Amino acid sequence: MEFQLEVVPVPVSDVDRAKRFYAEQVGFVVDLDIPLGEGTRLVQMTPPGSACSIHLNSALGVPPGILEGLQLMVSDIEAIRAELVECGVDATPVRHLEDGAWVDGRGEDWNSFVFFGDPDGNGWVLQERPGRG
Repeated sequence: MEFQLEVVPVPVSDVDRAKRFYAEQVGFVVDLDIPLGEGTRLVQMTPPGSACSIHLNSALGVPPGILEGLQLMVSDIEAIRAELVECGVDATPVRHLEDGAWVDGRGEDWNSFVFFGDPDGNGWVLQERPGRG
């Protein structure tokens, strides 16, 4: 049996504001933006290089900002963080887990992280993966 995660719904209060944030500040590609009726629409976006997309919707029936720990893998965490900050994203410094506590600075393989949130407070985690030689 094989499963592929295709879309993660992200509850937002303002679809236009969230679309601008993810497209202009974080760099996601807009795949779809279509009306669904009754004042709602489907906005599907994909992080560059990802096979999984997000679906922005203000009518999901769950409070905006409830998601936490959506994780994106990156090859150069310092460069990606610098790009996000340059685009106005409030991202933490690079951190690693040491003895159960978050410490600023890079860690060993698989142990370097950056955290940020979207305008509604949905929480994202960047994790650096070791190079694939």
